[in-house]
Amino acid sequence: MNLKLSTNSIFTIDDSQLNITGSKSETNRLLLLKALFPNITLANTSNSDDSEVMQKALAGNDEIVDIHHAGTAMRFLTAYFSVNEGREVVLTGSSRMQERPIKILVDTLRQLGVEISYEKEEGYPPIRIKGKKVTASKVNLAANVSSQYISALLLVASKLDNGLELTLEGEITSIPYIKMTLALLNDLDIKTSFEGNVIKVYPKETVESKEMVVESDWSSASYFFSLVALADAAKITLSSYKENSLQGDSELVSLYEKMGVKTTFQNNKMTLEKVSGFNYEDINFELNNTPDIAQTIVVTCLGLGIGCHLTGLHTLKIKETDRLEALKVELTKLGANISVTNDSLTLERSEKINHDVHIATYNDHRMAMAFAPLAIKVPIIIDDAEVVSKSYPDFWNDLKALNFQISEL
Repeated sequence: MNLKLSTNSIFTIDDSQLNITGSKSETNRLLLLKALFPNITLANTSNSDDSEVMQKALAGNDEIVDIHHAGTAMRFLTAYFSVNEGREVVLTGSSRMQERPIKILVDTLRQLGVEISYEKEEGYPPIRIKGKKVTASKVNLAANVSSQYISALLLVASKLDNGLELTLEGEITSIPYIKMTLALLNDLDIKTSFEGNVIKVYPKETVESKEMVVESDWSSASYFFSLVALADAAKITLSSYKENSLQGDSELVSLYEKMGVKTTFQNNKMTLEKVSGFNYEDINFELNNTPDIAQTIVVTCLGLGIGCHLTGLHTLKIKETDRLEALKVELTKLGANISVTNDSLTLERSEKINHDVHIATYNDHRMAMAFAPLAIKVPIIIDDAEVVSKSYPDFWNDLKALNFQISEL
């Protein structure tokens, strides 16, 4: 399904309100914890494809577990099934998932004595996991890897006989996601510590019954920060959000302040408002802790006619697609002058944007949603638009509610 997006030549939003689905990151962590501790209950969970896949995999008894495009589920379930004594599964996914490396996590789990083998290519899914009782408790892992590898280990750690002591070697990236995982464990009274480069999770047999409420997804909110920045005038309220969020992407508030968006919080709601008469300047952001919002930011800059230099993006090479190369291709089609390296992106100022360009989405939900706000400036076409269901199934309906004109081609 390809969608053509456009708006009125003068685009404003007058105090609209939207409810955003629960955080995919929090939901998937809590789904795994609920599988380990069945007496906890969850509220405001994500309705994303990824979370539904995760829930189905945890609830089922199939020998072959197919998680399709869900990278978080692949990492988390690798750890979960490894310590699920007596259970044997083959964990697999889409053709793209079978190109995404899993070796670092597998090697770390093998340090704990876990039995995992590769069904096809060494270092990549599908993998065969024979769950067993784990008594070893100390592992080392490179600190600059995807935080999902680290969180996968931390989430199952309290169920290991002797807990886990994880030493991270080098400079740690994506610290907010690690801290999110530890905070959720602490909410269940699971004892943890994070000192220097050493993280400890202590064993815990059972937890008290408790309802865990998932905060709405900040990555999903990023597209509305972009939309407000690009509008002629806008005020929009999103729920449910906390000013002191566990989610790293809450850094959006300070980042978009530099692009003319003011954010205020009240009663678990967040209001975004465009600052009139804002003086725009080229931006230079280090996104080590928030790489998932790089696509949104660079598209916003193109729409505002400003340049940007974004660094700390090395993990984008192994996402649903190679996001840096995908951005270079699609932004170039729009007339942008952009260059990328293995961990950075530079966009030059440009005053003209080509219209009616087809934006390829590469099976990547964030490509579709990051480019959508650009329709405020020029009509664009989003190819394979249904890919948004991976994290935000209601996205196109929410844009229609804000008076975007959307038609199927």
